[in-house]
Amino acid sequence: MDIKGGGTLEKRIEISEETKKAMLKLQQNEITEHAIYMNLAKRVKKQSDKELLERIGREEKMHSKIWEKYTNKKLKPQKFKVYFYYFLSIILGYTFVIKIMEKGEVVSQQMYALLREEVPEANKLYEDEQGHEYALINLLDEDRLQYVGSMVLGLNDALVELTGTLAGLSFALQNNKIVALSGLITGISATLSMASSEYLSARSEGNVNAKKSAFYTGIMYIVAVILLVLPYLLFPSHKYVHALVTMLITVVIIIFAFTYYVSVAKDLPFKKRFLEMASISLSVAALSFLVGVLVKQFLGIDI
Repeated sequence: MDIKGGGTLEKRIEISEETKKAMLKLQQNEITEHAIYMNLAKRVKKQSDKELLERIGREEKMHSKIWEKYTNKKLKPQKFKVYFYYFLSIILGYTFVIKIMEKGEVVSQQMYALLREEVPEANKLYEDEQGHEYALINLLDEDRLQYVGSMVLGLNDALVELTGTLAGLSFALQNNKIVALSGLITGISATLSMASSEYLSARSEGNVNAKKSAFYTGIMYIVAVILLVLPYLLFPSHKYVHALVTMLITVVIIIFAFTYYVSVAKDLPFKKRFLEMASISLSVAALSFLVGVLVKQFLGIDI
């Protein structure tokens, strides 16, 4: 078939305006994903994974060129999206980014399925997109995901223990500075204790990466400690209720963010895990606050 331009192609295939818009959207997605995959490939150390990402990136560019024949428009990658995903890969890992992009691939595949009746080449591109999905699923074995169990242990323990401690101390002491001091001492001591326990536990199980397990546990614990104590350092000493409420809101945000990360990266249900973790932490906080009230009245301490 002699194709000299988009006009000739449109005349023969009779592409509708709706189809043109879909093609432009797919073309933009393909050229942007090409740039994202090539950037991710730079950060992957495993040579086979690097080559796979580069191959998929090249195929995405080729797909974009095919759509360009139909749209007669030359598009550039969306720089914000490319930089945003690269930044996410640094903070949260390339597995998380690929999983997020995978969800976008589902939408693209649905669009390809609709175009197959009007555009013959859509069949081949659709098969390529499905191949990308299978290849990426087999790729995902990022180092940090092997330690999600340690991260969950560190975060769960910190949230439950420290939320309860700070809630109880808030009413018992009614002074943000003293609560913050007590919380930091408790939190740092607990961090060292948890990291040590995780190291010994991993060693006893014959884990050669026991130090890494302890490291991830300790990091998650100390980050949670800092975020939960922070409201008590920011609010005036007498506004302990404000600090307590802010701390509880912070707990919910941390649980939401981390549960979302794990659910995306590990393909786990989000809602059930979020509600379970949030209800445990907030229930412990409520009970600890009540204990603080009772202890204060029982001992007759007035600070």
